[in-house]
Amino acid sequence: MSNGEITRLLEALRDGDSKDYEKFYESVYSELRRVAGGMMKRERAGHTLQPTALVNEAFLRLVGDKCSWESRAHFFGAAARSMRRILIDHARRKVAGKRVINRVESPIAAKFGSVTTAESAM
Repeated sequence: MSNGEITRLLEALRDGDSKDYEKFYESVYSELRRVAGGMMKRERAGHTLQPTALVNEAFLRLVGDKCSWESRAHFFGAAARSMRRILIDHARRKVAGKRVINRVESPIAAKFGSVTTAESAM
C-alpha cells in the first residue's frame, strides 16, 4: 500500500471512521513487524516477548491514545517509540521479579496490608 493511502486511512481514522481500523492494521502490520523484529535482534537471547506480541501491544496503545497522526512517518515514529517503551517496561518487570523481598506480618500489616522489606537482599 502506498504512503498516500496509509495517510488517507489515518485521516479517516482521525475523523472517526472506525470501519477502517482493520484495513489500516493490515496495511501497516508488515512494516510494524519488520521494525519490531529489528528491535528484538538487539535484545538479549531468549527474550520472552515475541515480535508479534510487541506489534500487537504497540498498536493497541497507539489506537487507544486517540492521537491524530499527521502522516505515515508520524505514525511509524510513534509506533517505534511505543515498542521501545514496551521493551523497557518488560525488562523492568523482569528485574523487579528477581528481587528478593520478605513479607513482614504484624498487627498493623494485618489491618493495612503486608509490608515489604528488602532485608534478605543484604
